Amino acid sequence: MRRASFTDMNCSVAQSLEIVGEWWTLLIVRDALFGVTRFDEFSTRLGIARNVLTQRLDTLVEHGVMTKEPYQDNPVRYDYRLTDKGRDLWTVVTALRQWGDKWTTDDGAPVESTHTCGDTMTVEPHCSVCGEHVELADLRVRPGPGARENNPLSGLHR
Repeated sequence: MRRASFTDMNCSVAQSLEIVGEWWTLLIVRDALFGVTRFDEFSTRLGIARNVLTQRLDTLVEHGVMTKEPYQDNPVRYDYRLTDKGRDLWTVVTALRQWGDKWTTDDGAPVESTHTCGDTMTVEPHCSVCGEHVELADLRVRPGPGARENNPLSGLHR
């Protein structure tokens, strides 16, 4: 079954899903964030079919989320490394993991993040201007500079 394309939707979430919305993709990014770079290591860790892994890695490279760098000549083999664009997905993967820790596990978090201070930490939203902690009730939406007439937020008031 072919999924719908969001390419014509004037929404940054929809456009992001065009790149990372397939379920294996964020698992590949997760492993890359933890230092995995080699095709065979992704394949083994994830148990993903090689053709599917190839397609997902090609998409990530095509969209500048990862680079493909040869590390061996005969046969040619590659490291897949996150770019700045790919490393920026850390907060997305972390938020999804924290959501899963809260809502999908019975025995607690399978993985904990520790800060260099040594304590277990979570990522929480704070306003980039005033520094206050942000709750959903604190948010308002308005059309941004890239909004078009078909923007899904047009007419929304929260």
